[in-house]
Amino acid sequence: MSSKVRVRFAPSPTGPLHVGGLRTALFNYLFAKQHGGAFILRIEDTDQKRYVPGAEAYIIDSLDWCHIPADESPKKPGQFGPYRQSERREIYGKWVKTLVDNGSAYFAFDTNEELDKLRKDQESLGQTFIYNFSNRGVLCNSLTLTKEDIQIRMNSGQPYVIRFKAPQDRTLEMTDMIRGSIAIDCNTLDDKILFKSDGMPTYHLANVVDDHLMEITHVIRGEEWLPSMALHILLYEAFGWKKPEFAHLPLILKPSGNGKLSKRDGNKLGFPVFPLDWDSNDSITKGFKGAGYLPEALLNFLGLLGWNPGTDQEIFNLDEMARNFSIGGVNKGGARFDIEKLNWFNQQYLAQMPLDELLLNIRLRYPSLSNVSDGLLTKILTLTQERLAFVDDFWSVANYFFEAPSDFNENAFARAVKADTSSIIESIRKIVETQDDCSPEALQLVIKEWIVSQNIGFGIVMQPLRLALVGDLKGPDVFEIMSLLGKEEVCSRLARFQDRL
Repeated sequence: MSSKVRVRFAPSPTGPLHVGGLRTALFNYLFAKQHGGAFILRIEDTDQKRYVPGAEAYIIDSLDWCHIPADESPKKPGQFGPYRQSERREIYGKWVKTLVDNGSAYFAFDTNEELDKLRKDQESLGQTFIYNFSNRGVLCNSLTLTKEDIQIRMNSGQPYVIRFKAPQDRTLEMTDMIRGSIAIDCNTLDDKILFKSDGMPTYHLANVVDDHLMEITHVIRGEEWLPSMALHILLYEAFGWKKPEFAHLPLILKPSGNGKLSKRDGNKLGFPVFPLDWDSNDSITKGFKGAGYLPEALLNFLGLLGWNPGTDQEIFNLDEMARNFSIGGVNKGGARFDIEKLNWFNQQYLAQMPLDELLLNIRLRYPSLSNVSDGLLTKILTLTQERLAFVDDFWSVANYFFEAPSDFNENAFARAVKADTSSIIESIRKIVETQDDCSPEALQLVIKEWIVSQNIGFGIVMQPLRLALVGDLKGPDVFEIMSLLGKEEVCSRLARFQDRL
């Protein structure tokens, strides 16, 4: 096996990539980059009945959008290809024959009907049917049939499978990089099917053979594969191969913390669970990209979903995550999906976005602002950027820069308007009308001087002034707002507010 770290993300193209799969890909990517290794994408498409056209391209596009592209993949082949299991099918027959020849696997001719009857008979007795050492010696397989009978069945085209011969009366000691030591009683294992008579391997055989031939050093995958770990280690032993290190990541839980996060949870609670929009012919399911999330924010959020960096730092770019990441810092327990926390991350990254890049995003999202100059729009973004959680928030945050408020927030109105508010607004309007210098600094100076001269509280003036300009008690520095609106527009809004009073 290679001395260089090689990890793989091996999804099945049965639909869109779930956020849990994306986190698995991210953790593999971080581990590879931290160790100067390679991150491989392998498409596990042996189950052709569940294959969904477009799913493979969706997986690759998702990783590209998140800036975690594979070093080797169907799109970028290396020396260990092919990278689709359906294109490797000729490989597996040779290796399953090795297991049959060394006594680690056997042919089984039992029909589905026969096995179903055995299961029902066991259930009627309150027991569970397991195809293993306890009954394989009396079932229809190559351990009980003569060579002649086996040959006759094969020559006649009778369907068969090849099963792994799980050991008897053995305790298998395993080590998981996250969960530590695990002991499995092999008597509880069933003789898993490795190969079918149609020439296609099952997941277990193909997975182990491909990991070995691709020189995978560390298998980092979801918790749902933990029950398969014993079989996979036994397969490595049966082949006489050095096994990789294993790490099984905790589940991503529902926001309630009760159970695994699903697409249904996202639909019910109104948030995505896929990286990109997914077109399922009859409908389009919105992904994180379509919902306005930045890939950097999504990765930062997912990186801390189950991994503890050991510090209070929360904002990590991809390089920082790779430098700090450790499998030892991954939690054993599931991590709750908190959409509000993801929104917070998105706001942090949007606040850090270079203004020219943010300007481009605003232009793409709001073509109606084409008549607004880059200079003015950039000044507005400078004042409002930190208030944006999404690009789509821009209009609700900054609409008052482009059109006068047609109404005023009722609670804000009740809070800001007093008996003398009308006369105060009239005085401010007259001050602005006489101003030649309408810079924020000049407006602040002259208005504050007037407030002091009148011996009234600043809030008595500033709250209704902001309300008149914005329609609510929100927004950045009021003098910055006035300066950008310009003298004529400010006076017009103050007059309109007086009429409302």
